Amino acid sequence: MTAQVHAQQVRYISDDLFTYMHRGPSTQFKIMGSVDAGTKVTLLEVNKESGFSKVIDDRGRTGWVKSDFISNQVGLKERLPKLEKELTEVKKALANAKQSSDERNAALQSSLENRTEQITDLEDRNTKLNDLLSSSQSEIRELRAKLDTQADDLLMRWFTYGGMVAGGGLLFGLVLPHLIPRRKKRNNGWA
Repeated sequence: MTAQVHAQQVRYISDDLFTYMHRGPSTQFKIMGSVDAGTKVTLLEVNKESGFSKVIDDRGRTGWVKSDFISNQVGLKERLPKLEKELTEVKKALANAKQSSDERNAALQSSLENRTEQITDLEDRNTKLNDLLSSSQSEIRELRAKLDTQADDLLMRWFTYGGMVAGGGLLFGLVLPHLIPRRKKRNNGWA
């Protein structure tokens, strides 16, 4: 039983091997020649019972080959240059991407090192400022304590001076009348 293919379809001989082209749909028919793997053929009809397909090869010969050796895919012979070109382009793109990535990583690493240095500098400055603040606060406390002590000393000194003046005035008031000679009272009635 032979099935006619309605429109002639392009197919390829599979890449596994070369196959023989026969004059009829089985190995019982005479071999016309061989068709190399990856050769472009035109499919005319398929005989499902015998497993053979009628094709026209690239040299214009019409014959029968095993259906197992016919493929829809382009042969490796034709695909390989395209794949190699694609591979070269992908490798180039990958190399460019790697170089770009390396450059970006180097820039980021440099930036990170700069930021780390800045952070370290800021931490050192912060530590120094905290130490300075701490010593300033300690000095301020000491100066306030001194000021309070001096204020108390000054107050005590004024109290002492005031007491001495008052004591001196009292003593002067008591001693002075004895030092100045007294006048004698007259009895003339005017006094």
